[in-house]
This record gives sequence, structure tokens and C-alpha cells, in this order.
Amino acid sequence: MRTLAELTAIKEKNRPLVAMREGKDDIRVVVAMGTCGIAAGAQEVLSAFIQGVNEQGLYEHVLVRQSGCVGSCAQEPIVEVYQDGKEKVTYVSMTPEKVKRVITEHLIGGKPGAEDIK
Repeated sequence: MRTLAELTAIKEKNRPLVAMREGKDDIRVVVAMGTCGIAAGAQEVLSAFIQGVNEQGLYEHVLVRQSGCVGSCAQEPIVEVYQDGKEKVTYVSMTPEKVKRVITEHLIGGKPGAEDIK
């Protein structure tokens, strides 16, 4: 039998995994994780999105996913953001630092800025 404290610790430890599986899918963030993307740092970008979504409490509305190669190796890591009724927004040459701006300006602020996130 586990204590409430132990169960709470397990829940918090696994919260990043939940952000990838659950959510209402209001917004989908898809990180391209083909071989070229991984070599360019896509794993760190994916981790930064999961952590940022959880830290900002967005996990009920933002679903973080990964995909395979999208065929634009020179622009990796690539992130696509989907919202119902809106055009897909693609961010290229992403870094964990840029992820913070995408979360703040796009996911929270509602202002996509593919050309501004540099």
C-alpha cells in the first residue's frame, strides 16, 4: 500500500508523459522527430514543450505530440501548431529557448509568429 505522499510524487514525476497523451486537443503541438530532427535537437525541443506546457498549466488544452520526418532537413527542428478553425503554424530551427517564446506568445497570447521567433 502506498501513502498519499508517495502517490502524489509519482503523479508529479509522470506529469510530462500525461501531457503527451491527454488533453482536449484544443491546440496540438507536433514536433518532427525524424532522424535529422533528432540530430538537430528535436528531443530537447520536445522536452521543453512538455515541460513548458505543464509548468504553465496548459496540459488540459494543449496536446504535445511527435511525428516522423517532414522532409525539410535543413530547417530542423520543426514544430507545427494546429488549432481548429485556424491555419497551421510552422516554426523552424527551433531551440528550447524559442519554445518559451512560442508558449508565451502563441499558446498563451494567441499571437502566432513564425517569422518573429528567431
